[in-house]
Amino acid sequence: MAFLKVSNITKSFGATEVLKGIDFTLEKGEVLAIIGSSGSGKTTLLRCLNYLETPDTGSITVDGNTYFDAEENKTLSESEIRKRRLHFGLVFQSFNLFPQYTVLQNLTLAAKLLRQDELKKQYKSKAISKEEYKAKKSAIPNELNGIAYALLEKVGLTEKADFYPCQLSGGQQQRAAIARALALTPDILCFDEPTSALDPELTGEVLNVIRGLKSSDSTMIVVTHEMEFAANVADKIIFMANGVIEEFGTPDEVFDSPKSPLLQSFLGKNSFAG
Repeated sequence: MAFLKVSNITKSFGATEVLKGIDFTLEKGEVLAIIGSSGSGKTTLLRCLNYLETPDTGSITVDGNTYFDAEENKTLSESEIRKRRLHFGLVFQSFNLFPQYTVLQNLTLAAKLLRQDELKKQYKSKAISKEEYKAKKSAIPNELNGIAYALLEKVGLTEKADFYPCQLSGGQQQRAAIARALALTPDILCFDEPTSALDPELTGEVLNVIRGLKSSDSTMIVVTHEMEFAANVADKIIFMANGVIEEFGTPDEVFDSPKSPLLQSFLGKNSFAG
């Protein structure tokens, strides 16, 4: 059984049909790169996976569990939607770090709020005593700081833990955003053109971090215009055009033997040859 299964995802904005029936699967530990021209539906698909947009039809299954179903979604509460959103982490184009918080605080804020909320529920349901509630709550900062420092080491930013976003370069901000997404231990980590807001000299450092995250336990989806990166790092490639998956396969299949005239044209315009 595939780790991620996406079935018949459609999405329209008014009369404009942006996604026209998207189907694909991904195995655990694989990296999927999504390529295509602007307006092809890449970012909308990523936002649908992350519950930032609601598909009109279709379903999304993660590790055998239905994470989204268009019919069921109509009855879900906002709290349940937030909970399901945690299955996917998203690294945005423009970092989206909280400017008023340090790098360390950016990494721990969401997890801290989630842990505190869960403890409150346990206390109110009398699953834990008042003393246990207080003890566990006071232990949260140290526990989360330890996790955050380990992630900062992974992305090469340990010495920037107490810096504010405005004190970082664009590449450092994006690396901090990657660490923040990892802090919530998502099942699948998504990147929406993670280098598009960076100067060329900073692009390499971010791509190297993403490359370093690849492992049997790390399943990733990357929307990218970096063809060489996609060819070298991804296990599967989706080429989107006009709201559909025009071609899907391994990097060798997509880049070395493109079948679709649209893909052939796209690769020609991007000056890429496998």
